Amino acid sequence: MPTNTYMELVRQLLRDIPDFPKPGIVFKDITPVLQSPEAFAEIIDHLAQRYADAGLSQIVGIESRGFIFASALALKMQKGLVLIRKPGKLPADTFSAAYDLEYGQDEVHIHKDALSTQDRVVILDDLLATGGTLGAAASVVGQTGASIHELAVLIELDFLGARAKLSDYSIHSLLNY
Repeated sequence: MPTNTYMELVRQLLRDIPDFPKPGIVFKDITPVLQSPEAFAEIIDHLAQRYADAGLSQIVGIESRGFIFASALALKMQKGLVLIRKPGKLPADTFSAAYDLEYGQDEVHIHKDALSTQDRVVILDDLLATGGTLGAAASVVGQTGASIHELAVLIELDFLGARAKLSDYSIHSLLNY
């Protein structure tokens, strides 16, 4: 488990930005956390310890802030890094899944050859809000045949109820609001 001191540091460093990206939304800005080597290292150390014995073969990161945590974790654990991206960003054949946003629809893609049935992964993102992005990411990973050990996020907004939508998966969040 992360130490209370550093998780408190992470919580203190998070910055709320009201009315971003649209009125009524309070954006949880992680950039001050990333600027603190101690806080960032504590997050990655916690995740590496959590997944040390999970039999992971790859770490999957969701565009774009999920890339930050996934790449650091993959490096620390000496695992490969697999990217889940927005449309038009991956050059080879992809699997895709659409999801609803508060203000429309979007989709995510993964290379068809990025994972196989032999792979066991954790999927990382910075925030779990409504569950749309993380659910779509799990869907595209599932299309590859890989098994998902867990979905992991730095921040979970409990009041939005995403866990109910993602009840087929184990979810780990470091901070809950």
